[in-house]
Amino acid sequence: MEHSYAIVGMHCEGCTKKIVDALERVPGIAQAAVSLSPPQATVKMNDHVPLSTLQAAVASAGAYRLQEHVEHALPAQTDDVAEAAPSESLYPLVLIIAYIAGAIVLIELTSETPSVHRGMRNFMAGFFLVFSFFKLLDLRGFADAYRTYDVLAQAVPIWAGLYPFVELGLGVAYLVGRGLILTNILTLALMLFGAIGVFRALRQKRSIRCACLGTVLNLPMTTVTLVEDLGMAAMAAVMLLLGR
Repeated sequence: MEHSYAIVGMHCEGCTKKIVDALERVPGIAQAAVSLSPPQATVKMNDHVPLSTLQAAVASAGAYRLQEHVEHALPAQTDDVAEAAPSESLYPLVLIIAYIAGAIVLIELTSETPSVHRGMRNFMAGFFLVFSFFKLLDLRGFADAYRTYDVLAQAVPIWAGLYPFVELGLGVAYLVGRGLILTNILTLALMLFGAIGVFRALRQKRSIRCACLGTVLNLPMTTVTLVEDLGMAAMAAVMLLLGR
């Protein structure tokens, strides 16, 4: 027996692999094939498997949901996708950066000895700490999404899982203000290398999800992501030149 289902909630090739693995672990499933475009699963069964069992399996792999009768469900899928997952928007990214920058500006303006250099360091600390937090909310999902465009993560897959912890370490280092020369060198290299993958994805006009805030928020890959990486690299370079 072979059945097809529409899938709601997928955003990258990593999602397809997770869903295939989850479905093929279900007793009675002989084979599962999942495509991203269109987002659907084709399941071959040795014995009948209830939809509720399949739904539980895909839900264990992430925020995914199956729909029966793929031929009727696909044209009307847009509304379901909008309800099941947040729509793509840069607003959360802009808001978070604005909050971090605003807090740093207020701290320096109310300080007896305002310092641009200290403000830059604290901004970078806040940036890395907040962004690593969102990535760690769904480490596996972030790693899958990050591998779709990051050059180093594609060459060394384990790097995708380590990246949020590296960001966390950099955030702590900037916050305590120790070993700043090494911290700035690592940040400069990290951001420039990351920018390569983003630039390549943009140049190829690939419609993929930006993983800078993990998978909790649905951010599109745009030039804003490239500016974000290059901006952080520029601040690290300035602090290196100033010996701070």
